[in-house]
Amino acid sequence: MKRDDLVTYLDEYLRIAEIKDYGPQGLQVESGNDEILKIGLAVDAAPPVIRAAAEWGADMLLVHHGVLWRGVERIAGPLGERVRLFMEHGVNLYAAHLPLDAHPDVGNNAVLAQMLGVNVAGTWASPNGTPLGVWGEMVEKRPLSTLTTEINDKLDTNARVLAHGSQTVSNIAIISGFGADLVAEAKALGADTLLTGETSHANYWAASDYGMNVIFAGHYATETVGVQALGRHLAQKLEMETQFFDFPTKM
Repeated sequence: MKRDDLVTYLDEYLRIAEIKDYGPQGLQVESGNDEILKIGLAVDAAPPVIRAAAEWGADMLLVHHGVLWRGVERIAGPLGERVRLFMEHGVNLYAAHLPLDAHPDVGNNAVLAQMLGVNVAGTWASPNGTPLGVWGEMVEKRPLSTLTTEINDKLDTNARVLAHGSQTVSNIAIISGFGADLVAEAKALGADTLLTGETSHANYWAASDYGMNVIFAGHYATETVGVQALGRHLAQKLEMETQFFDFPTKM
């Protein structure tokens, strides 16, 4: 498939132009390779990931965390190394940050809800004007400890839990990555439990004050599910060959 055709499809499917982000999303590095047969999938566009994708023969690396953010002024240092690796190996880079958090089908939060059996009632958490997270009732209510074990197994993680709420999880708010500062907002939705990625000392007492359970499953772990779901979509819809490259940071 031609690169431009694939980029057009991804831009439209992920609503790249509609969702304000912290840097330009979509095609971030255009290599000399304009024929896309194999797509590598990853959370981060880090040098080991780029090399692994290139060794596999990827024509494009599709990631959640790209290389272009606010304040980038020079293609030098670590950014320069990444760009050189893409160019040297003929690998294009496509990034979808907030658009992949927010997507109703392959987004990180929608997929987490599906994995855990959540009857989604609505969206929430809008740092840049677009709701990213989801919330709703558990189809099958279960003990907090049981849900935590399930999360650990499904995401291959070791979640940290602040158990300040009900020991039976009935209503849950989900926001992948960093959502430790959204305890009050999750409580206002009627959630008894918040599932997010990164932990934060500054927000420990908020969980206690609001009587909320908070499950910190890891920034990386909670954001592995979106790119993999997008890869499955591309394999089925466009018959693309995809491969997920797992480089966990344990953060």
